[in-house]
Parts: sequence; C-alpha cells; structure tokens
Amino acid sequence: MMLGLLLARAGIEVRVFEKHADFLRDFRGDTIHPSTLEVIHELGLLERFLTLPHQKVVELGAQIGNARLLLADFGHLPTRCRFLAFMPQWDFLNFLAREAAQLPTFRLEMETEVTGIIEAADRVVGVRVATPHGEREEPATLVVAADGRQSAVRQAAGLPVIELGAPIDVLWFRLPRSPDSPVETMGRFNTGSIFIAINRGDYWQCGYVIAKGSFEHIRAQGLDAFRAAVATGAPFAVDQFGVLRSWDDVNLLTVRVDRLTTWYRAGLLCIGDAAHAMSPIGGVGINLAIQDAVAAANVLAEPLRDGRVTVEHLRRVQQRRELPTRVTQWFQVQVQRNIIAPVLSSTRPLTPPLPLRLSARFPILRRIPARMIGLGIRPEHIRLPPPALIG
Repeated sequence: MMLGLLLARAGIEVRVFEKHADFLRDFRGDTIHPSTLEVIHELGLLERFLTLPHQKVVELGAQIGNARLLLADFGHLPTRCRFLAFMPQWDFLNFLAREAAQLPTFRLEMETEVTGIIEAADRVVGVRVATPHGEREEPATLVVAADGRQSAVRQAAGLPVIELGAPIDVLWFRLPRSPDSPVETMGRFNTGSIFIAINRGDYWQCGYVIAKGSFEHIRAQGLDAFRAAVATGAPFAVDQFGVLRSWDDVNLLTVRVDRLTTWYRAGLLCIGDAAHAMSPIGGVGINLAIQDAVAAANVLAEPLRDGRVTVEHLRRVQQRRELPTRVTQWFQVQVQRNIIAPVLSSTRPLTPPLPLRLSARFPILRRIPARMIGLGIRPEHIRLPPPALIG
C-alpha cells in the first residue's frame, strides 16, 4: 500500500490487489515506529494520521523476576515523533488507501487474490487473479510481491529461501484493561514463561511466548490450565482471564525468521515479509516493510516512468535493504537463542543480565535499543518530488 501510494504520487499507474474484502484482521503488526512516522511526515500526512486513535509509548520496560527495568527510551531520537504509536493495522491501511485513492493513477482492488504469475521469455509479465466475478490475467511492467511470509508469488517464482529458525511461537489474545491497571507496555519474564502486555487503551493486547510447536500440548492440558499459567505473568489482570472462554479467543502466531537469497527476477520484486519474514521481537516487521517500500520507490519510480526497469534496478533495491535486514534478523536470532529460549527452559528464579543492569544504572544506554528498534539500520527517506512538480 505504501509503495503504491509513493509510485502513484510519481505519476505511475499502480494497481494494488488485496484478497480480502476489508483489512479487519486482528493481531497483525500494530506497532508504528518513529522511522515510519517520519516517512508519513515526509508525505505531509502526519497531522491527519495522528488524529486516528492510537497509543503513544515513549519508553519500553520489562519485569525480570522481581526487578522492573526500563529498556528503551525513544525520547531522544532525532525524529519528528519520538515515540512508538500503537494503532490497529486496519486503520493504518485504510488511511493509506484513502490518501492514495485521491491520486488518478492509483487503483485498489479488494477481493482480488493473486493466484499465480504470468511468464514470457523467462520474465514475469503479469499475474493471475481470482475475484468474485471470476479469474483473469493482469499484465504488468513490474510485479511487486508484498503478500507476506506465505507469499504465493515468491513460491510461484521459485525464489530460494534461507530459514534462520525460531525456537518460539506466540499466543495472542485480548484482556480488558481496568482504570487502575498499570499504564506501561511491558514484557514480563518469569521462570519458564514470558508474557507481553501492550496497553491499547481499554484493553491489553497480550502475547504469551511458548516453545516452538508446543501449542497442541498446551491445548491438550485445557483452557483452565492455560489461564492459570498465563496469570502468573499478569497478576494485575488475574480477574480478567474469564474472557478467554474458548481457544477461539487465542490466536497462534507461528514465528518464522527467513529471507530470500535473491529478492527479484526480471519483472518481479519481493519486499516486506515476502522477502524477509521477521520475528515479532521488537515489533519491527511492519516498519522494515515500509522502509523497503520507500527504498523501492526511490530506486524504481524514474525507470518505471520511462518504461525501462531492468534487473539491475531491482538488484539495487535488494542491495539497499539487505544490510538492514541481515543485521535486524541477526539481532532477533541472538535474542531468541540467548535470552528467550533459556528463560522458557529455566527452573530457577531469574535475575536481569548485566547489560540490562547497566542500562538501569546509566539511562543513556537506553538510547541504544531505542535507536535499533525505533529507527533501525539505514532508515529511508522519500527522495521523490511531490506530485505538483512531476511533469
């Protein structure tokens, strides 16, 4: 959606295909970081964007055993917005769709699922789509796959994937939030369990981290046992667990960390999770995808306008975004292996590791994770002229 908006602003004919009738799917990436908010500011849309309901988070904390620590302070970032914004992804997508709809070269088609690619002379020249009115073929100068970690497009294109592995999955659910509840968004690390509580105003968006592949075992133990286990990490919400009436109230996120070795073929480019599935650690997935979109628009707008997109242009997009992807995934894998997995298997009381104890003692150190999470490696900026200046 962001790439479509940027390219349409550059006067390029764009079609975005969405297989669902709306964007109302819960527990997608709802964390909008300062890097993304900066892009929205550069588009001149920030003031309108921030009128949408959202929660601001300036600091991230954690409770490890009995110790409460601040981990990241976004208040010192060199950006217009020095906070994380928690906003339902459907609101974000609807906002972008409304803005893009005002551009004459943009078209969004809902209930239009891409089912395959069209090839000619070893080049991708379009896609096949399924709609309520039947199937059809859509020719394209360039196909951009932004269809997530289960990308049908990248699979049809035969692009090879490197699996980096993830020892965890996450169970997501909602709990009501009472007026006397804590206000901060926080991770809670206890012996053998990790619980995340994100303040969403009148409710908590909760994540319960489990060992990879253990969900069926947890289900077999019963919902009462699950409620009791999770309540140990959320004593402030112990009276609210009755809202979990069935397993339908619990959503399984199967965590994957992978990336394509090559993000492109002639006529095709993958971005976002279609190019690199991220762990939920840090909530960076949606923001990496936005950065990919900005980089792709900066590189591709002019050759698309001139009708001369080459494999070299697509290679430049990957070269621009590969280092941030690799560094972020390396960091996520280290956290998974060296912090999360040991906590889940622990049997002894937890104490904060030395880096976190130092961060508690020296507040300036909290700026390091804040920059890594909030801005990432090599944040992108819009390099395209505004629509009024495009001939």
